[in-house]
Amino acid sequence: MDIIGPALIVIVLAVVLVLFRVLREYQRGVVFLLGRFYKVKGPGLIIIIPGIQQMVRVDLRTVTMDVPTQDVISRDNVSVKVNAVIYFRVMDPQKAIINVEDYNMATSQLAQTTLRSVLGQYELDQMLASREQLNESIQDVLDKQTDQWGIKVSNVEIKHVDLNESMIRAIAKQAEAERERRAKVIHAMGEREAAEKLLEAATILAQQPQALQLR
Repeated sequence: MDIIGPALIVIVLAVVLVLFRVLREYQRGVVFLLGRFYKVKGPGLIIIIPGIQQMVRVDLRTVTMDVPTQDVISRDNVSVKVNAVIYFRVMDPQKAIINVEDYNMATSQLAQTTLRSVLGQYELDQMLASREQLNESIQDVLDKQTDQWGIKVSNVEIKHVDLNESMIRAIAKQAEAERERRAKVIHAMGEREAAEKLLEAATILAQQPQALQLR
């Protein structure tokens, strides 16, 4: 009898520990009953019947994920290396567990392919000058495709667009040529304005010959 008492206490404590689970405010538990989806529970104290029910924890906090550097060929056939960061969170725990095997891995792989395909539709100048537009385009594509997984992509930021040395030199030459072109245009406009003023002065002098003598 002396052994039975402590043994019962140990058994009761073990059952309590197995039955009761605590989920934090940012966690949800996707519960399966005999292999079939039962319900989403949490946060707080929940009961899981061992052997009959199984639970998978899902974190609802925003995830910051780096997209590895991708080799991208722009629409004007320029090779660049681009990396980015995406921000997403689970909105529907049931879809995130049932519809995809690993939603973190799936979102990462989808982000990499989307980054290459979307940026390939733009020219290099647009990549360098229109970051905000590119971010929005990538986010829209990702958000639509991850909706079936219960994922919401809230933001995408392209971090770096890296060029090789030969392309950097070519862009520098292009910028220098553009500055020379603008300088020539400004010089020509100045010559034109001067010519117009001279023509105006000549017209006035022709109408009043004595003005030339006075001048």
